[in-house]
Amino acid sequence: MHHHYQTEQWLPFPVARVFAFFADPGNLPRLMPEWQKVRIDALHSVPPLDEAGMEARTANARPGKAAGAGSSIVLSFRPIPLLPLRLSWVARITEFTANEGFCDEQERGPFAYWRHCHATRVEVRGGVAGTAVRDDLEYEIPLGRAGDMAHALVRRQIEGLFAYRQRRLPELLWDNDSRS
Repeated sequence: MHHHYQTEQWLPFPVARVFAFFADPGNLPRLMPEWQKVRIDALHSVPPLDEAGMEARTANARPGKAAGAGSSIVLSFRPIPLLPLRLSWVARITEFTANEGFCDEQERGPFAYWRHCHATRVEVRGGVAGTAVRDDLEYEIPLGRAGDMAHALVRRQIEGLFAYRQRRLPELLWDNDSRS
């Protein structure tokens, strides 16, 4: 059975900066809890990343730091704290529109199905122009009925991961801003 999760966050940063941050696969481990020890094992960008290609994708990203439609990422992570077991995950970006959003789908990994769409839009709050980031996730747990019975546990972990990301993201964007 497919399940859905959706969340939204507002950030006091321009869309181009926020989108460039998400489009850089190297930032993914920084958005995950330290205990997961997320590691990028391979990145295959399509088309190959170069300065001209980057300008077409997103004006604020640095050359060689963004993925686009067709790109894939291979990563590994710990699914449970302190457990030395690592799971592998292969995801492919299936849709990509610079400064608007992209979707990634699991090709191989722990879920029977996974599609995660990130969307960004300009939103003014309290007179401050910023970015609303929306995450739409559709997923299915493997193992049929047994997986469905474990859904509450998996859902809590997903909610926890996104809550962590929402706490961490403003800090990471401020840190990136101070290095610019």
